[in-house]
Amino acid sequence: MAATMATASTVVGLGTSTLSSPKKLNLSSGTNVFPGFLKSPVTARNPLKLAQASGGKFTCFERNWLRTDLNVIGFGLIGWIAPSSIPAINGNSLTGLFFSSIGTELAHFPTGPALSSPFWLWMVCWHLGLFLTLTFGQIGFKGRTEDYF
Repeated sequence: MAATMATASTVVGLGTSTLSSPKKLNLSSGTNVFPGFLKSPVTARNPLKLAQASGGKFTCFERNWLRTDLNVIGFGLIGWIAPSSIPAINGNSLTGLFFSSIGTELAHFPTGPALSSPFWLWMVCWHLGLFLTLTFGQIGFKGRTEDYF
């Protein structure tokens, strides 16, 4: 009896209507309200087709990705040596302390500097400042020449 009841009953609302597929929305037409939202202003480039531009080899980066410039190296070196030569550490400059520690370590040349030598502190501080100055100089100089800011 339960089997005949299940086959004979219909769900109210679905028995008389037909189900149709929803209408598709054409999002690529020019009639939408936000055309820039759906279509990117930048065209996608196929990197495999760009292989011909670099002599037939596939490259992920430009050939001159570093874009070296001697102005950055020159101004960066001057820009670090000048402030590091100001006598701010007990009347001595960072450059002076670093160079004098090189002299004291060269006095006993075949033996290298000990781990407790102040040479390592001055070397790390001086080079860290130099590399930071060169990095920020490269960012600033190239950012200005390529109109990033």
